[in-house]
Amino acid sequence: MATASNEQVRFDGRILFLSEDADMVERQLHGADISLADALPLRSDVSTDEITPAAICYYYDEKLGDYPYHGLKCGQRLPVSVGSVKAGGFGVTVAGRRYGKGSSREASPYAEWCAGIRLVIAESFERIYRQNCRNLGIYTSTDFGLVERIRRGESIPVSEFTQGEDELTAELIRRGGLFKLTRARRDGWSPTAHAIASRPMTYAEKVIASASAGNCDAVRPGQAIFATADWRYAHEYVTPMCASFLSREMGDQITLHDRASIVCFGDHLPFIHRSMSAERRARGLLEAAQALAKIQQQFCERHGLRLHGYLADRDGSEGISHSIMAERYVEPGQLVVGTDSHTPHCGALGALAFGIGTTEMANAWMTGEVRVEVPRTCRVRLNGLIPAGVEAKDIVLHLLRLSYVREGRAIGQVMEYCGEALSGLSTDERATLTNMVAEIGGFSGIVIPDEETCRFVRERRGVDLQLEPWMCSDEGAEFAHIIEVECDRLEPMLARPGDPGHGVAISELAETVGIDIAYGGSCTGGKREDLLHYHAVLEWAAKHGMRVASGTRFFLQFGSQDVRDYCLQRGMIDVFERAGVELIEPGCGACVNAGPGVSERADQVTVSAINRNFPGRSGPGQVWLASPSTVAASAIAGRIVSFEQLRAQLSS
Repeated sequence: MATASNEQVRFDGRILFLSEDADMVERQLHGADISLADALPLRSDVSTDEITPAAICYYYDEKLGDYPYHGLKCGQRLPVSVGSVKAGGFGVTVAGRRYGKGSSREASPYAEWCAGIRLVIAESFERIYRQNCRNLGIYTSTDFGLVERIRRGESIPVSEFTQGEDELTAELIRRGGLFKLTRARRDGWSPTAHAIASRPMTYAEKVIASASAGNCDAVRPGQAIFATADWRYAHEYVTPMCASFLSREMGDQITLHDRASIVCFGDHLPFIHRSMSAERRARGLLEAAQALAKIQQQFCERHGLRLHGYLADRDGSEGISHSIMAERYVEPGQLVVGTDSHTPHCGALGALAFGIGTTEMANAWMTGEVRVEVPRTCRVRLNGLIPAGVEAKDIVLHLLRLSYVREGRAIGQVMEYCGEALSGLSTDERATLTNMVAEIGGFSGIVIPDEETCRFVRERRGVDLQLEPWMCSDEGAEFAHIIEVECDRLEPMLARPGDPGHGVAISELAETVGIDIAYGGSCTGGKREDLLHYHAVLEWAAKHGMRVASGTRFFLQFGSQDVRDYCLQRGMIDVFERAGVELIEPGCGACVNAGPGVSERADQVTVSAINRNFPGRSGPGQVWLASPSTVAASAIAGRIVSFEQLRAQLSS
């Protein structure tokens, strides 16, 4: 626990070191206090999937306090048991670099909060996780010198947690959470106005400036402002917690700002009843999971909100939130926020779209505004022409293994894609590039809108867009870094199990990797263009008398009903079914460990078109990431191969 007075805070609980050594973690949970030196090396890359595995997020109240670090993998073991952190009286957690990577789920820091954690110390933090902590009132620091000071019983000046922060963020930290800051703003507090002199801006900076609550003519990186969001959307995993937070803040008098710009989705759990284990059912988790969509539906009905929910006549949903937002709603130049780390998906249309946590969304529903710290921009220049057989997923997996990304230097930055190769990519493929900025650790991904953007909107919505002259990065705009990708040198890529950053070119794969499951779907792999890639492989296979390999199951899940209808109209469904594919109605499904396509045993191997493969993400087995074409080719071969390798093997 922590007590604050006179701008100082005292942390009274014990310190929990998240060591790579499971024995060290267990010793602490059983009452031993160890030193930082004893705990080294600390676990790095602790994902929110490990802090609160997907099934734990079926809870959205104080019960989460029994589960922080329930999925933490130390070596080959999971040392944290139910209730052990809370029972241990811990107030501080200490870990390595890139803490809180992955999903934007605020259930993770909220579980830590409910268990008594009031400070997290790590070498570095992922942006959304740290922001969620601050919104809840959890302190964060990269100063490991605090460990011994806290053990000596020192009170720590709050200024040490606000040092180097902009005025708005510092005030948020001092006041102990976003709702408290909102109340202060309503009572008259406002940050000091600092006019920014006109300067060349990146496209992302221009979008923020145009959306700023103070109508800024210019903004600069590091500046924090409140901005008006054009769209605010959430899914059933998060809406109940949002509703709970709103109720706690506003009682029975909940008032939502501009309800027409709020959209809710039922996309994460429509198939949970088809994948949940008997053990979890016995714990009552199926009922808890299925209750989330009902609570969201009731909330939407009560407040007159638009809901793209579950299908009434069969399992499935209308579609994944990001897919539908891109297909039907988002336009260039807009500022878009969603309660999911893959909200940058919509940046493919030239919008600035980014994920936020539950507290921030609840606050945005009340006020219409989101707090934005203007990010720096990293330009990714895609040079040359993309070879046949290489897809957007391969480009992202290549980026993820670059040192600039692996070392965490891209954390919190906008990735602005440009270059000759980009002009040849469809908006669906561009969405893969922007979507997986979440895995890069960036703030968002964005593409300058062009004729392809106009074509996409015209095709999907029957609307003619008029792009505006300001929709570009200025000559002389400042970029944090420029990544040059020579696309003509790329080949199909994979990511080894455990992390999307474990990239390997498929030609470098020395071993033969047999597969039990091939999965194509999710927001990253369930778009029209993705289905066309699967179809091209399966149509070729059918012409050569081949189908899904014996002993392998190939699941294809549509990203939306619009995608399913497209496949039906083009006759693709018949090709899929004749090849032995198991087709699934839209939903997030196996990507969030909640539908057909998840592994059931640790010895199973999956090749998947989803965006991340953290431990336990899609079942207990080993998950390799790959492009849609590689997933389909591997399903035919029964082992991991690219489409080119599959064709070469047939002709040899």
